[in-house]
Amino acid sequence: MDNKTSLYPLKFKPILKEKIWGGTKLMQLFQKEGKGNIGESWELSGVEGDVSVVANGNLKNLKLTELIDTYKEELIGEKVFKNFGNKFPLLFKFIDAREDLSVQLHPDDSLARSRHSSFGKTEMWYIIHVEKEANLILGFNREMDEATYMKYLSAHKISEILHSEKVQTGDAFFIAPGTVHAIGAGVVLAEIQQTSDITYRIYDWDRPDTDGKLRELHTDLAIDAIDYQQPDAKLLYSEAENESVLLKSVPYFETNKLLLTTTLERDLSQIDSFVVYMCVEGSAEIETDTTSTTIGKGETVLIPASIKKLNLKTKTATFLEVYIP
Repeated sequence: MDNKTSLYPLKFKPILKEKIWGGTKLMQLFQKEGKGNIGESWELSGVEGDVSVVANGNLKNLKLTELIDTYKEELIGEKVFKNFGNKFPLLFKFIDAREDLSVQLHPDDSLARSRHSSFGKTEMWYIIHVEKEANLILGFNREMDEATYMKYLSAHKISEILHSEKVQTGDAFFIAPGTVHAIGAGVVLAEIQQTSDITYRIYDWDRPDTDGKLRELHTDLAIDAIDYQQPDAKLLYSEAENESVLLKSVPYFETNKLLLTTTLERDLSQIDSFVVYMCVEGSAEIETDTTSTTIGKGETVLIPASIKKLNLKTKTATFLEVYIP
């Protein structure tokens, strides 16, 4: 690509995934254009076979991977490019659970590398919408070890040992690798995770898939990967208007919440990374020196690393702001 187009805030076409447990909330709440039981909207993805495509501006219809090949550190940041090359390191999703998801866990980097030649999967959730009595499964409801776990598993009584946690809008959770977890029915959330699609499913409520067969369980793979300690998953934070509130910082990602009632100036000059804004409420204009991009509830925008300053112009909007620290 000669005479490179100047970079600007980038929107991407959502990649919608039909799931046996999915619903219609992503269409109702976020105006996604899907049919059937849509469980996930992959907002920004470098996963092979599901690479995001630009939806706005002069770079429209180019793939995220093509952009990284062309713009390198200008798009994703020097340190990020040095560490990850042309692999985009994070995956951003909105998820609608009409029914309970399977009970599952993810391997860490070293296990995923040795078994699957992949990154592990560290992730976090921000709860956007809940039906009444909605909950998550997070870890176990009693002290646990491998022998006890295996006893309940072989007796088909694993549901008896799972810890259930009620949730409400605005709650946030960090899901470390090895944490046994499931999103419960009636929850819509934003998910930020390492680029990895590796899941070990340990229980699926004995329900058949669309073809009438039970989905595969990964019992043996999971045993080595489970963390039997009770997870400290819920993120405690204090709500504050018109400033950046840290939800979680780990080497893989840093996530802030911005609850805005007026225009906020963001100085990104100290961040050597792309920045992603997921809008979970309201709408705003993202103004840079040369461009203006609208973002509404359920939309996601990638700010290239070369953009060091912007204004989030709004009367009311809530964002998750994510980058690699």
